[in-house]
Amino acid sequence: MHVAIIMDGNGRWAKERGLPRIEGHRKGAEKAEKVVEWAADLGVNYISLYAFSTENWKRPWDEVRFLFNLFVSFVKRKVQKMKDKGVRIKIMGRREGLPEEVLEVWDWVEKETKNGERMTVVIALNYGGRAEILDAVNKILKDGIEKVDEESFRKYLYIPELPDPDLVIRTSGEMRISNFLLWQIAYSELVFIKKYWPDFEKEDLIYALEEFSKRQRRFGGI
Repeated sequence: MHVAIIMDGNGRWAKERGLPRIEGHRKGAEKAEKVVEWAADLGVNYISLYAFSTENWKRPWDEVRFLFNLFVSFVKRKVQKMKDKGVRIKIMGRREGLPEEVLEVWDWVEKETKNGERMTVVIALNYGGRAEILDAVNKILKDGIEKVDEESFRKYLYIPELPDPDLVIRTSGEMRISNFLLWQIAYSELVFIKKYWPDFEKEDLIYALEEFSKRQRRFGGI
């Protein structure tokens, strides 16, 4: 099973507590680690986390820089724990424009965890669904291919082997996709949680999975 999560509400969580926005992001990173553990215990095979979108560059540079530093430090501190738990980490997004240290950690963590077989964690970093589709189209044109079908198009996505999400969860009460996995979620089930991401708990994940189990997935059929 593949669960994709739009981790929304870190900044608002911090603001309501009189804290800087960066404290919300720090708390959100800690929650992401816990959710990965919960998901693994619940039998989830793939989990994709929307960490930094192509639109997030519009935020103040101090916040953007903090997010990149948080990614680097968090991955370095947690990689051994992930390896011990059999977790493979993949990064998905545009590499262009990212700081060199981020790119180095990107390559390093994928190499370090490549043998993980229990679960695959995908971190969407500098990611946008439209950007992914455009990048795929440009690769196809560069290869001189004039016609593609869905199967051949998929080979040009950032992680071609990644199965489509069965379930998409968004926190904070917002009810939109925000440019996340636009190609892949055509038939994903959607569950919206009103809590901010740092307040997301195991019971919320269980609720979303139970809600998913009640859905009838017809994929356009009867």
